[in-house]
Amino acid sequence: MKELLISGIDRLGISLSSSQIEQLLSLQSQLLKWNSAYNLTAITDEQDVVKLHLLDSLAIVPGWSFEKTLDVGTGPGFPGLPLAIALPERQFHLLDSNSKKIRFIRQQIHQLSLKNVEVFHSRVENHPISDYDAIVSRAFASISDMVNLTKSLLNKDGRWMAMKGVYSNEEMQELPDDVKTVKITELKIPGVKAERCLVELARRND
Repeated sequence: MKELLISGIDRLGISLSSSQIEQLLSLQSQLLKWNSAYNLTAITDEQDVVKLHLLDSLAIVPGWSFEKTLDVGTGPGFPGLPLAIALPERQFHLLDSNSKKIRFIRQQIHQLSLKNVEVFHSRVENHPISDYDAIVSRAFASISDMVNLTKSLLNKDGRWMAMKGVYSNEEMQELPDDVKTVKITELKIPGVKAERCLVELARRND
């Protein structure tokens, strides 16, 4: 698995230390271990976890300049935990309403000695913190739901960063009128043929 992970990281153009690689590999093995008891993810193959959880999350690291990010609907910690490992100087808050997944994340924060991560067991409507520079998600059913539920949590110049599969014009047309598309970036996940993209959105200030 280590060779697969390192090769994928190289292809993404990311530079990580040996200790960061080991943290990611530990996260992968712990996810599979916990999954046998708690059903945290439908992905159960070692290689698929590397490609579809770790490398998929890390694909958005290049150019990530946000100081304070909320990962909403993080599930068992993706993309938030890999982002926090790769970007230790940035702050990440991980939010989910599933208690089993929150317990897993808390254990990983402790086990991996992550100082830049906080986890919140809550529905997004009840999240007490705002003024985020970015809100990221790869699990929301629709971008419009993501935007509408988190609008009060994002600072005025912040960005929504939605990780999606196939880009949908129809889905984008459902966005509120006061939200604009900034950029759509195609994501090439090493070893994954499925289409992926990162949709960057912001408030209209005009």
